[in-house]
Amino acid sequence: MKKKVSFALCAALMLCSMSVAALAAEPMTEADTVSTMISTADTLPSVSAYPAEVRASEENGVYRLEKVYYLTAKDDPATIPTADFEREGRTYTLLDLLKNDQTETDTREHIEVVTLESKTKDMAEILKMLEPKLEVKTEDGYEGVLSLDHTTIQVEAVGYGTSSRTVTAERTYPNLSDADVSLVPKSVNENGRTLTLADVSWQEAAVDPTDGYDIPIRYTAVASYTGTATSKYATGYTVTADYKGDVTRASCDTVIYTAVFSSVGNEAATDSSSFNWLWLLIPVGAAALGGCGYAGYKGYKHYINKKRGYAA
Repeated sequence: MKKKVSFALCAALMLCSMSVAALAAEPMTEADTVSTMISTADTLPSVSAYPAEVRASEENGVYRLEKVYYLTAKDDPATIPTADFEREGRTYTLLDLLKNDQTETDTREHIEVVTLESKTKDMAEILKMLEPKLEVKTEDGYEGVLSLDHTTIQVEAVGYGTSSRTVTAERTYPNLSDADVSLVPKSVNENGRTLTLADVSWQEAAVDPTDGYDIPIRYTAVASYTGTATSKYATGYTVTADYKGDVTRASCDTVIYTAVFSSVGNEAATDSSSFNWLWLLIPVGAAALGGCGYAGYKGYKHYINKKRGYAA
């Protein structure tokens, strides 16, 4: 009988110790919680956009969170997180992603002067060198596309060179009394250039027959003159042209995005779903321990009374 009572007491004590051990293993310490949060953060995908402001509200059991982001016009709004998330025991889902464009631009007229080098002054060839449109960005941040103003095209020579060539001319002098070079002019003027005598050929213009011989009495001189002509030519040309149009600059480059999230329900309902049923084992274990103790006590008393009866 003693063995049965002892076994019952040990079983009750073991059941209670198992319940308490299970409950002791369930809660996490503050250090474990921080470590878990850090480990979870390390596994989250990187986010390039972060809210500048978060606004929370509640109405008729509906909770809302508005996350406000300030981006530039060139930023990609796809970097804004829109996935479901949990906060304070509630799960939030995206309702809307609102856009408020705050960008403002300043516009002004702009003239850009373009300078090119050309080997010719032929306008048809020069137009092939000039693009009809020109993209510009000024030092003070204005940008735009300008158009060529054909009326402003100017072509100027950047330098000159000289060239020379031989110029010839021929003169005929008839009815000369003698084939004498002194009767022929030593220079002549040809198109504003002075040419000098280079050669003379003679022709008999008239003869006098004497004693059966023809004696020349008149001559024609054919004179050749030569000279050098020089000319000036452009060694190259500079082409200038104006491109005109409007350019703009962003005076405010901010776009406000508001991500609106919603959650239905309350935190208490969510917390009740996570109730640890192991706590119920404490009263059960206590009741079992008490019952086993009482049964042991009754058994032991019965054993004592019985032993006394045998002794009497």
